[in-house]
Amino acid sequence: MTSPASSAPSPYEQIGGHDAFHKLTTEFYDRVAADPDFRALYPEEDLEPARERLEMFLEQYFGGPTTYSRRRGHPRLRMRHAPFEIDSWARETWLKFMRESLDTLDLPPMLDGMMWDYFDRAARAMTNTPG
Repeated sequence: MTSPASSAPSPYEQIGGHDAFHKLTTEFYDRVAADPDFRALYPEEDLEPARERLEMFLEQYFGGPTTYSRRRGHPRLRMRHAPFEIDSWARETWLKFMRESLDTLDLPPMLDGMMWDYFDRAARAMTNTPG
């Protein structure tokens, strides 16, 4: 017999599934592309691969498909971001663009707060350069 908790929709499903995460990451990378100073922090000419990686990672983190791990292995976010200088300006700009992008989903406060809490904690954890 299944317990009621096991049939509850995952955060991924509650947020809106693939379509919501695709919209979130597209909105985010549109903002990155429009800001020449912040865009310069991204080494790839085409931002689409970065957008896809973020989409897969967030989908997995919030209880969706495990495509990210199947394709790329363990996320190891700190290790993957270590080669890049991430200071307070980069962190705050990333958070600003993510906040604006998250707002386009018009989520209920509980889901918005859950996602924002993760983004804020993750952005702070990626900061690796003073200033």
